Amino acid sequence: MQSENRLFDDFVKVMNGAAGTLAGMGREAEGAFRERMREWIGGIDLVSREEFEAVKAIAVAAREENQALKARLDALDAAAAAKKAKKSTTSAAPDA
Repeated sequence: MQSENRLFDDFVKVMNGAAGTLAGMGREAEGAFRERMREWIGGIDLVSREEFEAVKAIAVAAREENQALKARLDALDAAAAAKKAKKSTTSAAPDA
C-alpha cells in the first residue's frame, strides 16, 4: 500500500512540475509577444493622445487667429475702397 501512495505522489509531483513549466512557457511567450508588438507599434510612428490633443489645440488657435486676421483685412479693404471712392467722387465733381 505504501508503494502505491509513493507512485501516486511521484505522479502528482511530475504533473505539478509539468503544469509549472507550461505556465512559465506561457508567461515567457506572452512577454515575447508583447515585446514584439511594442517594437512593431514603435516602428509605425504613432502619436500619443496627449500629443494629438496639443496639436489639435494649436490648430484651433491658429484657425481662430486666421479668422480674426481675415476680418481685420476685410475691414481694411473696405476702408481703403471707401477712401478711394470718396477721392474719385471729389475729383470728378466740377469746379465752380
